[in-house]
Amino acid sequence: MAKEYMSSNRQQAYLLPPSIDEWLPKEHLARFIVEIVKELDLSNIHKSYSGQGGSKAYHPEVLLSLFFYGYTTGVFSSRKIERATYDSVAFRYIAANTHPDHDTIATFRKRFLAELESLFVQILMVAQSAGFLKVGKVSLDGTKIKANASKHKALSYAYANKLQEQLEAEVRTLMQKAQEADNEDANDGMDIPAELLRREDRLKVIKEAKAQIEQRANERYEKEKTFYDEKMKKREAQEKTSGKKPRGKIPKVPTQEPKPTDQINLTDDESRIMKTSGGGFEQCYNAQASVEHDSRLIIHQHVTQNTNDKQEIAQTLQWFNNHPELKPPSLLADAGYFSEHNIHQCENNKVTPYISFGKDQHNQPLEERFKAEEPLPQNPTAVEKMKHRLQTKEGKQIYAQRKSTVEPVFGVIKHILGFRQFMLRGFEKAKGEWNLICIAYNLKRLHIIRG
Repeated sequence: MAKEYMSSNRQQAYLLPPSIDEWLPKEHLARFIVEIVKELDLSNIHKSYSGQGGSKAYHPEVLLSLFFYGYTTGVFSSRKIERATYDSVAFRYIAANTHPDHDTIATFRKRFLAELESLFVQILMVAQSAGFLKVGKVSLDGTKIKANASKHKALSYAYANKLQEQLEAEVRTLMQKAQEADNEDANDGMDIPAELLRREDRLKVIKEAKAQIEQRANERYEKEKTFYDEKMKKREAQEKTSGKKPRGKIPKVPTQEPKPTDQINLTDDESRIMKTSGGGFEQCYNAQASVEHDSRLIIHQHVTQNTNDKQEIAQTLQWFNNHPELKPPSLLADAGYFSEHNIHQCENNKVTPYISFGKDQHNQPLEERFKAEEPLPQNPTAVEKMKHRLQTKEGKQIYAQRKSTVEPVFGVIKHILGFRQFMLRGFEKAKGEWNLICIAYNLKRLHIIRG
């Protein structure tokens, strides 16, 4: 007897009008995102539409939901989001069976990147009111995210000077050839005006790049000069107190001149060459995130151009002071954040620091792992207090939670969501896009927590 198969008639019409609401399971992530977006205050976005004529615009709730769902599922391109409104049931549900074109989607993202900061906080407030977030211990860490630029488009100050000399010499040669243009053999068929224009254009780019490198060098000098003056004042005070010259090398006087290795990228001049965890160097931004231990939600984020993390404690604490409802009682960070200044800043802001003061050796001997903690000295400094705190049994248990809290979040963002490179160029746009990916991570996490 022949096997019977299920009917697969692609021309079968619907017996009743279809409802897009029936196309997704009740607990689907797309439904959850639409529900959350409805609870957000989008008044600042709505104001920007007021008074504008022309055709009707897509509702901001629809476009925001498309972006949030796109970033939670690894769809970042505006063209791919547009295509998904045709191909994906979930995207069709969010767009209510409409199809915003990629120009509309891309323009909306660029236009309202700044507003995402308040939406990031609003979503955390929703999580708090629902009981999904109770701010406790928080771990801070950073990860390098590739800029939308190639490191091979970077130009160093030394090479810029060399190129400038070469091009200026070629311009002089071409001008001489132009004067001899009456002689047919002098230019050998060369289009001298075109060659001159090409070199003048390149010289203009190189001079602008050099000016930016020199400006950065001047900004760096101002910072280094401040630190140098502080160190010299401390040395002078120590010498007056003890009557002896302080030990150690005398701090080096900072210079205002650019270093030969100072670089600028001609594609995204606000990105920086940074060392990556996989080895080697890439054109990157340094993305920071503070993750709450119990909920595993990102409760603070920012992007920096600094190649290391030492200066990021101050900006993190400032953000928490501006959002006291999210301020944690304690902050964990690895050795990259350790400095006496950072510890004092935490104490002054009433945040207990757990900042590693050195990398722990792997496979420590038994005696080292279980040795008794050293007693706290009399009249301890803030650094001595923190070091003692980290050596206690309780302190070790608390700090051990750091790796399993913040680093898996970066793993999810890079390997599950697939976000390893910024789509947009420029520092401000990179900040907005990192905000967007952190919102997407939090929405995905809240959907899991809600179960």
